Amino acid sequence: MNKIYFGAIFLCSVLGISAQEVVWQKDIPSSTQEFLSQITTTIDQQYLISGSSIVPSKGSANEQNNGYDLRLMKLNQQGEKVWEKYFSGNNHDFAASTISTQDGGFAVLATSNSTRGLDKKEDSKGGSDFWLIRINEFGDELWQKTIGGSSDEEARAVIQTTDLGFFVAGNTTLREPQGTAKGYGSKDILIVRLDKNGKELSQLILGGKGLDEVEKMIPTKDGGSLLGVYSRSTSSPNPSQGGGQDHSTQHSKSLSGYAKSTENFGEGDYWIIKLSKDGKVEWEKNFGGKGDDHLRTLALTSTGFLIGGESRSERSGNKAVGIEEGTDLWLISLNERGEEIWQKSYNFKNRDVLMGMSVISSPNPSKGGESGSVKGILLGGYTQAEGRIESDDETFWMLYVDYNGNEQWRKHVKGESRKREERLSDIKLNRDGSIVLAGTSAEELGKENWKIVKLGDSQIDQLIEKQDIKIYPNPVNDYAYVEIGASPSPSKGGEPPFEAEIIVYDMGGRQLQSLKTKNKVTKINTQNLVQGAYLVSVKTNDKTASAKLIKK
Repeated sequence: MNKIYFGAIFLCSVLGISAQEVVWQKDIPSSTQEFLSQITTTIDQQYLISGSSIVPSKGSANEQNNGYDLRLMKLNQQGEKVWEKYFSGNNHDFAASTISTQDGGFAVLATSNSTRGLDKKEDSKGGSDFWLIRINEFGDELWQKTIGGSSDEEARAVIQTTDLGFFVAGNTTLREPQGTAKGYGSKDILIVRLDKNGKELSQLILGGKGLDEVEKMIPTKDGGSLLGVYSRSTSSPNPSQGGGQDHSTQHSKSLSGYAKSTENFGEGDYWIIKLSKDGKVEWEKNFGGKGDDHLRTLALTSTGFLIGGESRSERSGNKAVGIEEGTDLWLISLNERGEEIWQKSYNFKNRDVLMGMSVISSPNPSKGGESGSVKGILLGGYTQAEGRIESDDETFWMLYVDYNGNEQWRKHVKGESRKREERLSDIKLNRDGSIVLAGTSAEELGKENWKIVKLGDSQIDQLIEKQDIKIYPNPVNDYAYVEIGASPSPSKGGEPPFEAEIIVYDMGGRQLQSLKTKNKVTKINTQNLVQGAYLVSVKTNDKTASAKLIKK
């Protein structure tokens, strides 16, 4: 049985000593090599862990899973397992990206080498394909889609669009069966747009004369998306229409192409591409020095975007900061047009690998509490040993910088316990100021366990502006989420455990619903309420707060 650990640890900060509370730690053991892809925060502040695992074969002798399968595990706010699901094909299938959807479910994207059989319901398109699976909040499949061509496709990212459809991004070699390359370079980018039911609407190929790999994709405020690409290619103008123009290809009427028109500054660059809501390229930018610069992650801010990754470049190209040792972190702030605001570098010694980034923003009262100006940025990653081994190599770390990129503090996170090799896969900052880190932990290669740590950090908590009660969506159709902001943290020391009562009244003062909870975000059913206004009251250990709910 997996145990939940409670306790406190003290970690060193560059600006002094700061206390962090380990709210809980979840160690998920394995006898084989496990890959943890991502941790996804749900609407009601639970967590979906996605990755890849080898599980016992299922199916008949003629239809067995051989290799890695998709593994999904949902944890509640206390770190307890809610459910666990596997999606199996008859060959290797690797989880790539998972998101929470507007209906409370999830979209899971994977690279699949499997043909039809077991949990995979569509034939392979040739080589490896994108495998997109829609599930509800209980892990039950709603629909799935296999996307690809005769070449090898490698899935990387999925986002949901404002019309509830999806953008799926990955890499492709675009080779025909005879081996004739039809793309721009040795590896190109494939973007597929789908509606909410999984119907393909369009495909876009992007690339230059070389290798281009998409690493990250995030939704933008205007319903489009931002792509972060690791590019080792030069420009590749389309002779018939010029660089940077969309053009039709011989593959499909819905397939268009975009040739890279910017040049690299060095061996590898950050290539940033902004797409409109209909999947058209609006602008592109290159950032790099003379060495190798590898983009890892993106984040949305109130004024534009944050771009983060690893750099081996000295000051050169349009890189205005140098490196101290090995591979440093390189962070760039851009406005909404892709123009640079500032750039900074950070060093932990050896090879520093950035795996996640969260932006802390102040609420914007004029826009119903939406994010306003940036207050700070939380980065998460690990340092891989190169040459001499530092004491905190292969350990989760966090780095906090202000809105101008100036470092405020850094901390290594061991949790309740740690093993010899630990590599962070993802970091998420919760709305209540707590932090969840997820990665792998191993004493030896080939036996990587999943390690998930939830922290309460007083320095982060002070930056989060909390409301006594928040209800969303509001107005509501069927279900609403009640978030309790001003409340004590989950039982520590001699304090009583957090408990709250949520009561729904009509405008005449009649009590219609009453629900007790130990969670800071709770789902309530409003299906039986008639159209109109209601009062939601929350009673905690030490106070009462109320807010208006509108039923459509």
